[in-house]
Amino acid sequence: MEIFGGDKRLVYSSYFPDLRPLLYSALYKINRPCPHHLLSTVDRGESIEGVTEDSSLCLTPLLLVQITRLDLTWNMSIPSTPKDCQTTMEATDERYTKDGTTDVHGRPAVRKNTGNWRACPYILANECCERLAYYGMSTNLVNFMKDRLNQGNAKAANNVTNWSGTCYITPLLGAFIADAYLGRYRTIASFMIVYIIGLILLTMTASVEGLKAPCNHGVCDPTTAQTAVVFVSLYLIALGTGGIKPCVSSFGADQFDESDESEKKRKSSFFNWFYFSINIGALIASSVLVWIQNNVGWGWGFGIPAVVMAIAVVSFFLGTPLYRHQKPGGSPITRVAQVVVASLRKSGMDVPDDKSLLYEVADKESVIQGSRKLAHTDEFKFLDKAAIVTLEDKNPVSPWKLCTVTQVEELKSVVRLLPIWATGIVFSTVYGQMGTMFVLQGNTLDPYMGPHFKIPAASLSIFDTISVIVWVPIYDRIIVPLARRSTGRERGFTQLTRMGIGLVISIFSMVAAGILEVVRLRIVAKHNMYDSDAYLPVSIFWQIPQYFIVGAAEVFTFIGQLEFFYDQAPDAMRSLCSALSLTTVALGNYLSTVLVTVVTGITTRNGKLGWIPDNLNRGHLDYFFWLLAVLSLVNFVAYLVIAKWYTYKKTTDEEFDYGSSSELGTQG
Repeated sequence: MEIFGGDKRLVYSSYFPDLRPLLYSALYKINRPCPHHLLSTVDRGESIEGVTEDSSLCLTPLLLVQITRLDLTWNMSIPSTPKDCQTTMEATDERYTKDGTTDVHGRPAVRKNTGNWRACPYILANECCERLAYYGMSTNLVNFMKDRLNQGNAKAANNVTNWSGTCYITPLLGAFIADAYLGRYRTIASFMIVYIIGLILLTMTASVEGLKAPCNHGVCDPTTAQTAVVFVSLYLIALGTGGIKPCVSSFGADQFDESDESEKKRKSSFFNWFYFSINIGALIASSVLVWIQNNVGWGWGFGIPAVVMAIAVVSFFLGTPLYRHQKPGGSPITRVAQVVVASLRKSGMDVPDDKSLLYEVADKESVIQGSRKLAHTDEFKFLDKAAIVTLEDKNPVSPWKLCTVTQVEELKSVVRLLPIWATGIVFSTVYGQMGTMFVLQGNTLDPYMGPHFKIPAASLSIFDTISVIVWVPIYDRIIVPLARRSTGRERGFTQLTRMGIGLVISIFSMVAAGILEVVRLRIVAKHNMYDSDAYLPVSIFWQIPQYFIVGAAEVFTFIGQLEFFYDQAPDAMRSLCSALSLTTVALGNYLSTVLVTVVTGITTRNGKLGWIPDNLNRGHLDYFFWLLAVLSLVNFVAYLVIAKWYTYKKTTDEEFDYGSSSELGTQG
């Protein structure tokens, strides 16, 4: 970058994104009213006439930087800085965010006019409505499969878990598109349209003649085509949610500048209230909408979620002028592949003991758009070979032969996340039982509250939601301050400690469900109700403890995962890593399907009914709950080992409040 005060010409290189706020401020004074046009011109490396000596005064301290092709050598001359100029530069610097975010027009984001909690209500309202729509059609879906598609318990449960799993796999696609090409805002906006189309089609399958399965005396007989349309609509919804799930929490977190301590603290609180908004939507869905589906009809029960989803779209777009945007950083998969290829090409070379000799750009910012530079870590040293500089690399530089330390550390960060990620799968399997086995268990219990009011079994998930709504403010306002006094850390607990507490709590949810099932089967035997269609003389409200315990576990583990995967992800891969955390829910559902299939296959040999027959009164669902409790315990032990080994990510210009190596996780 060179500024020549004498001939009034300014040439600006886009290697310096941090100078955009200063340039914007100066150029705005020079040529109103189109500074954004001037900045666009400057970004392209073109020249601008008309920079006066006065307007260039506060730019001169940043001058005379000449960079070689490798950005490794600098010639810098800094003239004296007038006091007024220094004050102006500091004021201008404080005016803008420092994390590279822009406003809706692509200009540097002004701190006081964008982001922070002023933008978050629109994101939280969008999430609340979207989750209301999702849970409004998914909470009772297993009963829709049984009643309208005439499927048995095991088949209906597997179809629901397979679909639900897909809803948590498609975020990988949405996240890739967001991080590489569209950015989070445009990805969310695009996929919401697909989502609404799926909801409208699902509503039609429950209300439009020809698409709706014909029923006679409560028994439905759908054609193959009608069943196919139901699944097409469901998987359109799964595709639509794939562009929203991985982006909306990250987009909300983008509204807080990590370089500002007060905003960084608010960001941690944002994840708690984000999950709180999810459960407000789920609360309405699991109570009001399930009741409508069971007592009014499936057409209304699915139509209302479609309308609510339209409200979510409106809410999201209303906040557009206030949002901060992180630019997409290009294909993260390509960058990962480049590190792998470059390290393999140099597999015979030794990594230098002096890590400063590894390749990194000399500029403050990373060459990866939207990403800060990452500090070197000592794990996975083989990958460091990709950053070894040779004479061959200098002319010219090929990203498939030489990668920056930041690019290498991106891949290391993802590799470090994978073991933690894997331990979330069993937890998600436990969580998934609320939509399948808990509902099937509840279908056999007395649902009446008084002589006339009947509680649908699927509505009991409302107590999971209530649990989350109760525990989020308790955690945020009571537990964290108490833990902060004890540990001295701003967050109270490390993120790994928080997730571990949730894993322990989840074990007790399966214990509670197993105990209830033992009691239920004893009552079946006592009253000889093995083949009775009547409800057992056991209130369905005895299921409340197992739902409530799952909710408490969510507050610790799921919210901890949201924050952990956003925080520990490389800046330019945050949507992708958020999607990675969501895939644990998908794989948890798939694992549940596998367990049900394997258990059914083994326990039905030699003509036996098995643990999970269509008539649960002749089964042993309690054994299945004990199995999940044991798996959860083993999973927690594995988690302790992995968490002890984990090293937290650090950028080159920032230190995080993570705790010492004596606790879960170590500092990098």
